[in-house]
Amino acid sequence: MTLEQILQNQTNIKVIDETIDYKKYVAIDLSASHTDTLDLDLTDAEKFEGFVENYLLENKAKVAFGGYLETRNLYKRSENFNQENTDERNIHIGLDLWIKAGTSVLSALDGKIYSFQNNSAIGDYGPTIIIEHEIEGFTFYTLYGHLSLESLDNKRVGQAVEKGDQIATLGKSPVNGDYAPHLHFQIIKNIANNKGDYPGVCSAKDLQFYKENCPDPNLLLKIPPKAMDIS
Repeated sequence: MTLEQILQNQTNIKVIDETIDYKKYVAIDLSASHTDTLDLDLTDAEKFEGFVENYLLENKAKVAFGGYLETRNLYKRSENFNQENTDERNIHIGLDLWIKAGTSVLSALDGKIYSFQNNSAIGDYGPTIIIEHEIEGFTFYTLYGHLSLESLDNKRVGQAVEKGDQIATLGKSPVNGDYAPHLHFQIIKNIANNKGDYPGVCSAKDLQFYKENCPDPNLLLKIPPKAMDIS
């Protein structure tokens, strides 16, 4: 059995406010090919937050989600993704859940805190928690990014968490890497020597590696196809 099969076998997984039914989720397209057609300033977190809020209102939804393997222009503003002598990193390898700041963030599965830190650069994760899990002999990790600063209080490496435990809340743009509030949720097979951080965006050159090492988070969440229709 593969890890992907094990993830598919898990049920009733939520990583944000468990009271929100998937019927209230709507897919959002933030690919470069789409955002290039919009009158949208991706460098202004406040305006982008307004765009997300209007999108939710128009679709009578509470959560906008998507982004796995999406090529985006959202990262062009940040040197973190556009350093000299390196390939541009613009392919998103996690799943984003866009909802208001302060929303509860839940552990996807039983596990223990592997690491946490505030990745404070513009365009980075802001406060981040990584949880280690072990199921049927497979060790893997889930990453929760763009949290509130308070989410890191009273945390310790090795601290046990159970599936569904509230581990954090979502942060506002001044602390979450300067984004509209959302959760970046990612699955990582081999985390190597990374602590408190792991790439959530990759270059086209490295896509095959990260696609293999970071499976689609929806294998675990199982947001149904009908929730994926963009009105």
